Amino acid sequence: MNGELDDLTKVLVRATVPADGLARFFERASRYQRASRSKRTLAEYAKQWRLFKTWCLERDVELLPCAPETLAMWLIERAMHVRVSTLSVALAAIAWVHRGSRFDSPTRDARVLELWEGIRREHGVAVRQVAPLTAADVRAVCAGLPDSMTGARDRVVIALGMAAALRRSELAALRVEDVELRPDGLVVRVARSKTDQVGAGVSVGVARGRFRHSCPVRAVQVWLELAGLERGPLLRQVSRGGRVLERGISGDRIARLVKRSVAAAGLDPKRYSGHSLRAGLATTAARAGKSDRAIMQQGRWQGRRMVDRYVRDATLLDKSNASDDIGL
Repeated sequence: MNGELDDLTKVLVRATVPADGLARFFERASRYQRASRSKRTLAEYAKQWRLFKTWCLERDVELLPCAPETLAMWLIERAMHVRVSTLSVALAAIAWVHRGSRFDSPTRDARVLELWEGIRREHGVAVRQVAPLTAADVRAVCAGLPDSMTGARDRVVIALGMAAALRRSELAALRVEDVELRPDGLVVRVARSKTDQVGAGVSVGVARGRFRHSCPVRAVQVWLELAGLERGPLLRQVSRGGRVLERGISGDRIARLVKRSVAAAGLDPKRYSGHSLRAGLATTAARAGKSDRAIMQQGRWQGRRMVDRYVRDATLLDKSNASDDIGL
């Protein structure tokens, strides 16, 4: 899965790089190629490739290169058991491995493409939307958190995650140096995100809230003071005894933290995930009459599709609804 440099490039490299540096050069080139995908994406690719490999071995069919007929048979069988979104990732993984191994990808075969389009039409491509954590929900969740070191950290996750429309991976990656407290709020530096794999970074402004428990600025201030943090990971693991550890928390732990926190507030944890914070900002801002441009800027959305969906869902039953006040 590491990929290879093409033959012409290798010839040119050998002509210009000293022999004792070739191994180091090719290792670095391979590392750069792996970096073209996020670690999370590569991990999912590896998982899907292992499943596909097992399927091929069980049926004694050639794995690499895979024949289009084999891939078509696999698609038909898998479509009965997994979601279209999962199949899409698996196809991307199969294409990735074939390209890296210098083989033509069977995913580009016309027959496979036609079959894939049929599967998408038949089974649908709708993505399950989690419920947004709106401002009212965030107030309830934050008020229910304990007055402890863990509770102080979790308020940062919930309040800041919602106000800055942060993905769970972005929250987990935050460092103390990325947060700048100002008199009128704070500025969060998002160094790298799903849509910014090269790490150009972007700054997000977060205003002060009106309520003590859910104000994101106050939550950050309290956490930094209690934990005594000056640098390093912003969100850290806390021991059972309340000691703040050096290790940061992962995106997966943030997702579990959100579910645990909403459950404690009496909400159904099955309806919420780490993405509920980000969705909650868009939904709440739309209901408050914020402009689409302001919502897109806060969430770093590069296209209108997702924002339009959030805005539409948030305003389904407002006064512009066609069924409102028509004499029924």
